[in-house]
Amino acid sequence: MWTVEKKNPGSALEKALSVLEVIIDQPQPVGLPDIAGRLAMSRQAVHRLLQQLVENGLVVRDPSRDRFAIGPRFSKMALEVLQSANKGAPIRATIQKVVDEIGETCNVGVLEGRDFVYLERVETTRMPRIYLETGSRLPAHCTSGGKALLAWLPARARFNLLKPMDLKPFTSHTITSAKALEKNLQTLKCRGYAISTQEFAYGIVGIGVPILDSEGAALAALALHGPIGRVTLERAPEYAEKLMAAASRLAEIWDEGS
Repeated sequence: MWTVEKKNPGSALEKALSVLEVIIDQPQPVGLPDIAGRLAMSRQAVHRLLQQLVENGLVVRDPSRDRFAIGPRFSKMALEVLQSANKGAPIRATIQKVVDEIGETCNVGVLEGRDFVYLERVETTRMPRIYLETGSRLPAHCTSGGKALLAWLPARARFNLLKPMDLKPFTSHTITSAKALEKNLQTLKCRGYAISTQEFAYGIVGIGVPILDSEGAALAALALHGPIGRVTLERAPEYAEKLMAAASRLAEIWDEGS
């Protein structure tokens, strides 16, 4: 856990950082009264800061219990910092290794709102293949990496995200019902990995696994995709096992940089 040099302890920025530090320190979503008590601040002041943090995607709120947790934008920023802090080479080497073993393009990404955003990609040399750049955004509900992260969200946070979600159909295989997607996500979490079979694009199958921290929370997802003729459902458990091993290594790399 980092500490912030308190040059101006009364500034709005310093107070917002203090709120974030309290939330980061808790393994579970934390309530406003707890945050205010830990910081010796009024609930009104903390509430204003939390509203701003939520609006900017740095914190998410569970309205059913009025508790707060780190948001997708903050997680994305943290991962990008770790990746830039001399970790890019081992991260890419780890992804390259699994690409060499499986023979398909692999990527690491995070949830940002309702999208799955690529932080890193390593392309296979095999043809055909789909070209997507780092920074590309795809709908989470029909991509294997996105579905892996949705499945590992806390149940209430996932419900709040999916309830207003427009589950746009990209193919006839896209899940467009929130209820059906929730059932699918529960199944894949029990299985340990996600599968997207022609849900985003015809002829393409994806398999994704979460990259978990020491508390079991999903930091990001590692996923592969390839043509349906090569990435078969029969071999999905084999692919998932290799992805899980690589995901564990990626979690170790990020932990070493924290």
